[in-house]
Amino acid sequence: MPRSPLPQRGGLDASWVRTPGPADAPGTWATMGEFLLGRLPAAADVSRRLDAGEFFDEAGSPLAGDTPFRPHRIIWFHRPLAPETPVPFEIVVIDQTEDLVVVDKPHFLATTPRGAHVRETALVRLRVELGLPELAPAHRLDRLTAGVLVFTTRREVRGAYAGVFQSRTVAKTYEAIGRWDSSLSFPLRLVGRIEKRRGSLQAELFDGEPNAETLVEVVEVRGEFARYRLTPVTGKTHQLRLQMADAVLGLVGDPLYPVVAPDATDDYDEPLRLVARSLAFTDPLDGTERRYESKRQLEWPPP
Repeated sequence: MPRSPLPQRGGLDASWVRTPGPADAPGTWATMGEFLLGRLPAAADVSRRLDAGEFFDEAGSPLAGDTPFRPHRIIWFHRPLAPETPVPFEIVVIDQTEDLVVVDKPHFLATTPRGAHVRETALVRLRVELGLPELAPAHRLDRLTAGVLVFTTRREVRGAYAGVFQSRTVAKTYEAIGRWDSSLSFPLRLVGRIEKRRGSLQAELFDGEPNAETLVEVVEVRGEFARYRLTPVTGKTHQLRLQMADAVLGLVGDPLYPVVAPDATDDYDEPLRLVARSLAFTDPLDGTERRYESKRQLEWPPP
């Protein structure tokens, strides 16, 4: 990732595109303006923004529309942002050190910008609220999942903490409310192969070598629902939601599993009953044993 000559805007890094070389597109563009008009979507309003000096070269100097085309150059700019519906929940900071910010993320707030969710994400909100432009996630939680989420504060320490989460040495437990099936024996170990195809909202289970494993324990039963403690051994996309639905223990408030709900509008009164309850790991920099716990509560659904 090249270093941007532009400062963040509202907690967001500048975007960039690289001009191709002659071998990739010989003689296609006479100017940088022609390249940008063909490269960026119409909604980017390229002509107006070129006139306003909103595109920049590697040195941070504005590019004019008639600047001669140059191959293998990086052009920097800030993307125009569409309006977003504010997520009406606060992010609770559990711990903050020189290297880490640990938060209790609410439901409905994505970890990082993606698709329609850009400013209303935990990363962008925290960068602005805490004044930490280099803040980055050490791992991720689904947008609809609440709970403990760890960020690094400085570029220099990102690799060390990311390595801890990638090594599977982090102890994680989740809490969920889902369907109850008295015919099953608990604790229950769910094992399978999960793949998520590009463009699909759902992850899927396939035949083949298992790559996903979760331990399911019962904490409490109320009628047709139960509160579960989920301990994932692996961390595949939507692993807990998919495996629980496949075991006919689908989580309350899940709009994707077992079937995709027709109405994609967020209902803030009916969150997914899933929270990353606790997280523990050995700090890779100072050896401190760190353990954090979410205080967010999962409400039982009506009978």
